[in-house]
Amino acid sequence: MSTPHHDGEAIIPRPPLTTAALRAALAQIAPAYLGQFIEHLDQATEQAARQSTVAPLHAFLTQWGEFVAIHRHPAMANRLRELEQRVATATDRQAVTVAMAEIREILDTAHRDATGE
Repeated sequence: MSTPHHDGEAIIPRPPLTTAALRAALAQIAPAYLGQFIEHLDQATEQAARQSTVAPLHAFLTQWGEFVAIHRHPAMANRLRELEQRVATATDRQAVTVAMAEIREILDTAHRDATGE
């Protein structure tokens, strides 16, 4: 399968998985999501305190790292939006299956990029 969503330069370097670095990256590439980022950070912090574990904070950093990994590559972000729209409007099961496979590939790529795995 070709991977057109991998084409194109990143508009910012990959930030480290820290709240400060992700917040700064988000401010550059997707400032409309800053409020959601802060709200999610607050929720993860409260959950971590309640459960006496850092797991919610780790999940938060991974999720937002993946978001930044996608959105720092405009072609990848655009392709993901196209595929999500295709899934939302598809009436053919095969079309959904193909689109979902490409979405999974994008998300896997973003995870590897965000975590360095």
